[in-house]
Amino acid sequence: MAMLYQRAFPLLDRIDPERAHRLAIAALKTGLIAANLQPDPPSLAQTLFGIGFPNPVGLAAGFDKDGEVYRQTLKLGFGFVELGSVTPKPQPGNPRPRLFRLTADRAVINRMGFNNHGIAAMAERLKSRNTAQGIVGINLGKNKDQTDAAADYITGTRLLGPLADYLVINVSSPNTPGLRALQSRDALAALIGAVLETRAQLTRRPPLLLKIAPDLIDADRQDIAEVALASGLDGLIVSNTTIARPAGLDPRFASEAGGLSGRPLFEPATEILRDIYRRTGGKLPIIGVGGIASAADAYAKIRAGASLVQLYTALVFEGPGLVRRIKQGLAELLARDGFANIADAVGADTLGTDGL
Repeated sequence: MAMLYQRAFPLLDRIDPERAHRLAIAALKTGLIAANLQPDPPSLAQTLFGIGFPNPVGLAAGFDKDGEVYRQTLKLGFGFVELGSVTPKPQPGNPRPRLFRLTADRAVINRMGFNNHGIAAMAERLKSRNTAQGIVGINLGKNKDQTDAAADYITGTRLLGPLADYLVINVSSPNTPGLRALQSRDALAALIGAVLETRAQLTRRPPLLLKIAPDLIDADRQDIAEVALASGLDGLIVSNTTIARPAGLDPRFASEAGGLSGRPLFEPATEILRDIYRRTGGKLPIIGVGGIASAADAYAKIRAGASLVQLYTALVFEGPGLVRRIKQGLAELLARDGFANIADAVGADTLGTDGL
C-alpha cells in the first residue's frame, strides 16, 4: 500500500487540498481505501481513563469533523479516533482558500475555522454506534459568533457526552477569534468547572481532556498545569497547530494565516509536551500530537511523556499504511529498549532529568 500511495501522490499533490480531503472521505465511505485488521502487538495495549486502548496510535481531530467515517478510519488500524471539532450550530468556516499543502516541508497550514455540520448531525450519526467497534473521542469547539463560550462547551458535553468515549475541550485553535484567550488561568478554571458540572449530570460520564496550544509562554504553561491538576480534568492533549513560522518554509505559503502542522511542529510540540509532563508530575495522561510521521517520532513523544499519540498531517504525505508501520516500529523499539509494555516507556526520557 505504501508504494502504491507514493506513486499516486504526485497526482494527488496537484489537487486542491480541501477537495483532496473530501475525496479521501468519499474513498473511505465507498471502501476504496482498504482496511488493515491485523492484530496489534500485545505490548501496545494499555488502559487509560478506564478505557482499554488496543494501541496508542490515534487519528487527530480535524480529519473527520462530522463523524462521517469513524467506522472506516478505525479499520485502518488506529487505536482510537477523535472526531470534530464540532460546534453546537452548523457553520461554514472561513472563506476559501483556507487549506495549504507545503509538500517540501511535509506540512500543512489551515485556517478552516471550525467548519462543521453541527452537534445534531454528529449525534444522529453516532446514536447507533457499536462501542465494541472501537474508541471514539469527540473534540468540542465554540461557534464563531458565540460570546458565551462556556454555553457552547456545556451544550456539546450535554448532547454528545453520552455518545463519546472521551470528550475534548478545544480552546487552542488559532482560527476562531478569541478562542485561545480561554487558556488563561481564570477563564480556563471557570470553563472546565462548568463542563465538569454538566458532565456530572450525565448518566454516562466520559473522561474530559483539554487540548492546548504549542505557543504558550512559561507563565501560561504553569497556569494550565496547575488548573488541570486542581480541576479534576482527566487528561491533556499537547498540542494543537502553531501560529509560529519557522525559517525555511515554502515562501509561497509561509505568510498565510492559520495553524501550521506537520514536520516543522514536531520539535516545539514535543518540547511543550515534555514541559507539561514535568509540571504535572506525570499525574495526568497526555496525548502527544504534532509532527508524528514515523515510529521513531511516536516513540519520542511517548518517552517525553505521552501515553497516547495522534497524527493527521503525515497521512497526507505517507498514506494510510503509515498507521501499520508506526505500530510495528513501536513494538520493535519497545522490545529493543527492554520495555514489556508501552506504559513502561511513558516519560522515560523526562523522568530521569527532573527528579520526579
